[in-house]
Amino acid sequence: MSMNKRLARLLLLTVGLTVSLSTHAADGPKATEVAPPQNVFARNVMSLNGPWHYFIDVQEQGYYDYRMQPTPWGYFRNAKPQRPSDLIEYSFDESPVMNIPTDWNTADPQLLFYEGTVWFGREFTLNPQPSTLNPPPSTLNPPLSTLLYFGAVNYDAIVFVNGKEVGRHVGGFTPFCFDVTDLVHEGTNFVILKVDNKRYQDAVPTRNFDWWNYGGITRDVLLLQVPPTYVEDYTVQLAKGNARQIDLRVKLNRQQAGEQVTVSIPELKIRQTLTTDSSGVATASVKAKKLQLWSPEQPKLYAVRLSHGDESINDEIGFRTIETRGRQLLLNGEPIFLRGVCVHEEAAYSNRRAMSAADADTLLSWATQMGCKFLRLAHYPHTEHAVRVAERQGMLVWSEIPVYWTISWGNEKTYQNAERQLHDMISRDHNRANIIIWSIANETPHSGARDRFLGRLASYARTQDATRLISMAMEVMSASNYVNRLHDNMHEHVDVVSFNQYVGWYRDVNDARRMTWEVPYEKPVIVSEFGGGAVAGLHGPVEQRWTEEFQENLYRENLEMLDKIEGLAGTCPWVLKDFRSPRRPLPHVQDYFNRKGLVSDQGQRKKAFYVMRDWYTQKRKK
Repeated sequence: MSMNKRLARLLLLTVGLTVSLSTHAADGPKATEVAPPQNVFARNVMSLNGPWHYFIDVQEQGYYDYRMQPTPWGYFRNAKPQRPSDLIEYSFDESPVMNIPTDWNTADPQLLFYEGTVWFGREFTLNPQPSTLNPPPSTLNPPLSTLLYFGAVNYDAIVFVNGKEVGRHVGGFTPFCFDVTDLVHEGTNFVILKVDNKRYQDAVPTRNFDWWNYGGITRDVLLLQVPPTYVEDYTVQLAKGNARQIDLRVKLNRQQAGEQVTVSIPELKIRQTLTTDSSGVATASVKAKKLQLWSPEQPKLYAVRLSHGDESINDEIGFRTIETRGRQLLLNGEPIFLRGVCVHEEAAYSNRRAMSAADADTLLSWATQMGCKFLRLAHYPHTEHAVRVAERQGMLVWSEIPVYWTISWGNEKTYQNAERQLHDMISRDHNRANIIIWSIANETPHSGARDRFLGRLASYARTQDATRLISMAMEVMSASNYVNRLHDNMHEHVDVVSFNQYVGWYRDVNDARRMTWEVPYEKPVIVSEFGGGAVAGLHGPVEQRWTEEFQENLYRENLEMLDKIEGLAGTCPWVLKDFRSPRRPLPHVQDYFNRKGLVSDQGQRKKAFYVMRDWYTQKRKK
């Protein structure tokens, strides 16, 4: 069998929030969903990235065949004709190939606007050669367990391994993982995946949003080999309010007492052995002498090693404090102004879903050239690669879940979906020093139901991480006598007051300089969005929309206006680069792109880019 044909079967996923297992797929060996291990790339892993076969299922025939008619030739079985007379109306082996991770919209031109189901399949072989593992384990046979990990799949997924349903996951930007130990075997195995990116009113994000709905397996797929009892999660960070004490917390995947885990930070001469309690959790606090705090100017990371039996995990972790004092934002005890920009997870030049460290490095280089040291990662958790690249480069980060615009505030399943995404975002990145803000929403219309929904999210976020700040992007749409007064009941739940405003673009064109702002809350203020659109290379009068001169003047007037806000602690112009959006069809100008980028999708700096650069240079000198 050729290599391409051997790469023909892997994962399955579907649509919806709750579906019971069908008996024909659930009989026999089982798989269970498990929490994605912390720092997955430091584990014994085999990458399942690369060529996957795929085909489009517009009418979801494979789904209904699986649910309603448990035939022996269902898509999830990866059936093949055994006799010339056999009728099987699909073939992964003969279907085209897509290199995963990617989005199908740009990988296959016929799928640019497609929203629906695509089936993916791939084969993998156990035992792989040891050289494919990092580092190589002594064996892949029991007692090691096998986990199947996905960095993200957009949006609904059902996974099958060797013809058995593994489980499903809902949400397009957070990782998920299954224990498939009992389903895999030595030799050739396959995974089939049903991916559905249709939009729903009760989903998160909801039906209406202003970015491209990239479908597919958009982040890494990994096969992990771990001991039956392994380190599932760990926290190594400064104690809240104490810059000289490091709190340690280790959680095993099982509720098992008496297990010992050693945490060492050689450069700080720290070596602490922890013993788990009956819940499988161990905690300790240690004093840190001569600790160099992480900062944008000196993004210091310490090598950290965790050891548990034959298992060892290496990480790089920085230590810093973040807090507020009145209207000031304090990093490591000192006031800071966040010189920021909003960024969508869309690759430069190729306008596809960004997915790698290299993709992130290009976008971060543009932000750095503009003088930024803060990124608002809009409007969903970005890939772990991007967060880590930003950390190494000294970029502070605002990380957000896609509770966006008109969510179904009264639907409890919608809330649980949002809370799960919030949990998974925090769980993945809680050891990253550069993340200082967890954001729970963007531009949400006011109502009692909305306040209750978001209030619950804010409270939940604090139970998951009490050391970082909570915020959300509020919205201001009108003014009275050129005085904008922010009023939002959510001010009681956030640490930092943030709002989006588009004076000069959506409202009050040419009046930005006359505007004043009143923020009646004794908290720091971040202007989380402002700006306007321009086509790179289009020049004309200042009064002509879409010209670089119009955008340049808009930025000059906005910055003069924003500088007057009391307690202004940071700004995030919208947006770093032009990005795809189905809401922007204007021919010859937008062509399904949001043109508010300070840089074009092809890397051209617009005139407003230099306005921001000069303003941030002045801010840095103060």
